[in-house]
Amino acid sequence: MKAIRFHEYGDPEVLRLDEVDRPTPGPGQVRVRVAATSFNGVDGNIRAGRMQGPMPMDLPHIPGLDVAGTIDALGEGVDALREGDSVIGFLPFGDDGATAEYVLATAADLAPAPTSIPLADAAALPLVGLTAWQALFEHAHLKAGQRILINGASGAVAGYAVQLAKAVGAHVIATATPRTRDQVTTQGADEVVDHTAGDVSTAVRESVDVLLNLAPISPAEFTTLAGVVRDGGVIVNTTVWMPAPSDETRGVRGIDLFVHSDATQLAELAARVDQGELTISIAERVAMTDLVSIHTRAAEGTLTGKVVILPTSA
Repeated sequence: MKAIRFHEYGDPEVLRLDEVDRPTPGPGQVRVRVAATSFNGVDGNIRAGRMQGPMPMDLPHIPGLDVAGTIDALGEGVDALREGDSVIGFLPFGDDGATAEYVLATAADLAPAPTSIPLADAAALPLVGLTAWQALFEHAHLKAGQRILINGASGAVAGYAVQLAKAVGAHVIATATPRTRDQVTTQGADEVVDHTAGDVSTAVRESVDVLLNLAPISPAEFTTLAGVVRDGGVIVNTTVWMPAPSDETRGVRGIDLFVHSDATQLAELAARVDQGELTISIAERVAMTDLVSIHTRAAEGTLTGKVVILPTSA
């Protein structure tokens, strides 16, 4: 089968198209014929070698943490899934990913794919959708009537976070730019703060119960922003290289989120897509042979929106 691999860490040019053996599922595994994977920001850091400590892996390595596809073969002991089932999943860090024609996955980590959208587009959901879900409900325990500030609200995780927070009945304040203001408003934000116009903390006039930070801000900016969180509130942070500030005197908890696979949560997200309660936005659909250009644009800061990566045979 064809797969994109890197044999050494480095610039995007280390990514290359290889011919590799089609994998055979072991006990508890299935083989998935890939409809698509997607590009996530962490993919570039992994390829560049910046994640070797927390995410050790053997080289050569196939990138692609998200998968949407059709089950092609079952390993021993798998009885809850069938060949031909359409599934989505978030693959483990360190394992070979889904930028290939086939990939192995643990059966228990997969969820039924939404049926109301093209299967390939569903690859845009797992990692970022799970990140948003776990931030809001597993860590912040967001409830109806609470106020939440989502900092960095124009990215893929934020798109789901805004929709999910609004659906639960929270009052959503989101930061954006003039260019992305309409996008964030359409997703359900009650208030939009232009973070290019000045200090966000001064623009938020009433304290919030939850601060979800998705932006690479400085520690000083983070500390200032944390001041808008009420006593007893929660800060959830996804930029794990910069720890979330806590304030014991005010009872404010700072939580650094490390997303994990959860098939139940993923099935709930897929169900919400089919119910029309969650919209998946796709900026581009490209062949995996174009992955070098996607990584290059990401490194240059010119890549915007969610990119779905299709296998060469698609």
